Amino acid sequence: MHPRPLLLLLSCLMAFSLLAQTPSVQQSPPLTTADPASVGMSEERLARIGTMLEEAIAEGQVPGAVALVARNGKIVYHQAFGTAAADGRELERDAIFRIASQTKAITSTAVMMLWEQGLFQLDDPISKYIPAFADAQVLDTLYEDGTYDTRPADKPITIRHLLTHTSGLGYGVIDGDPRFKRIYADAGVTDLFTTEDISIEESVLKLAALPLHHDPGAAYTYSEGLDVLGYFIEVMSGEPLDEYFRNHIFEPLGMDDTWFYLPQGKHDRLVAIQRPADDGWENYPTTFYDPNYPVTGAQRFFSGGAGLSSTAEDYAAFLQMYLNGGELNGTRLLSRTTVESIMANQVGDLLNPGSYYGLAFGVVDETGQGRGGRGSEGTFDWGGYFNTQYFADPQEQIIGILMKQTQGTSKDQTGWKFRLLVGAAVDD
Repeated sequence: MHPRPLLLLLSCLMAFSLLAQTPSVQQSPPLTTADPASVGMSEERLARIGTMLEEAIAEGQVPGAVALVARNGKIVYHQAFGTAAADGRELERDAIFRIASQTKAITSTAVMMLWEQGLFQLDDPISKYIPAFADAQVLDTLYEDGTYDTRPADKPITIRHLLTHTSGLGYGVIDGDPRFKRIYADAGVTDLFTTEDISIEESVLKLAALPLHHDPGAAYTYSEGLDVLGYFIEVMSGEPLDEYFRNHIFEPLGMDDTWFYLPQGKHDRLVAIQRPADDGWENYPTTFYDPNYPVTGAQRFFSGGAGLSSTAEDYAAFLQMYLNGGELNGTRLLSRTTVESIMANQVGDLLNPGSYYGLAFGVVDETGQGRGGRGSEGTFDWGGYFNTQYFADPQEQIIGILMKQTQGTSKDQTGWKFRLLVGAAVDD
């Protein structure tokens, strides 16, 4: 393409992206603190969360945690327990955690903000925008020398497939199929995040050349599809992913502590990844990722699937925007009608009864509500690789966030207990 038309196209895309968030006639206030009783929560029952976490720390389940509970836009519980690193540094409420896969919902939100501008359809082939994904192939046979045979996929990968983990892509080192662990490693695909000098575009283009687990839409396979969509956001908006997030999501929502790479002044608030040791806890060593991320390295890789770090309060603002139907503090990121589509079942019966997957979250269904301890039908949730969890219940207007930063733990029972105790604290 001649440079002048290309520049015109980029200018048009930038003009679109500047309109991604808009003023709203709805004026939901930012999150503030309140007495639990004022929003129908029991202070005494919320205190059970602290008792549970202190016991878990004493038993060696976790070294520390930050817990936050909000209802009706009011934070009614926000406490820190235990340590932030193996040196015994005390954990604070404003501690910053690597949220890993909690990044996915933010990337999905950005995709849907661009979709609302009429730039694409969800069932468009991704190859329309990233041509490297044309002619997708499904793995047939992997041989001992690392070569493999494939067959053509029966349909192209769409944007909806990538949003819903039904594209057939895998997840490399954490993939459930050892064949794909090898294929992704041999190809040099970056899983999770990296401190190396590589861009998300470079990794995604490597990924595009690899075979799929299955035909698109045929199964639910947790994947690096949101990394592909991170690059897609760059293509469609004309902005680097970090700048798109900052300009159109983080600044409008007041998420000042959510970053791919932390500013120098925030480094000392980053929680260390810890693992069990003979005498307690130790900081996690470098493996397929560098635990010093996000404060060291080349700082070029913006993983749409796992790259962000954040605080409990910042992520609560993001979830509150969804509970408000796409708006917070007079700024609309998404229409209520779009939020309803995001929360709808997008995977049919590919998952077992109890929950389904929408366009950004796992969602509790009627069966899941009946099992107890998971919230009302429609509660949406997810978590992260380093042991962070969240849920938001639209019926009860409740948010629960539990931030930890561990690997290699097998005894941790705090996630399910926290969720149960939050629901049990409803007092209206």
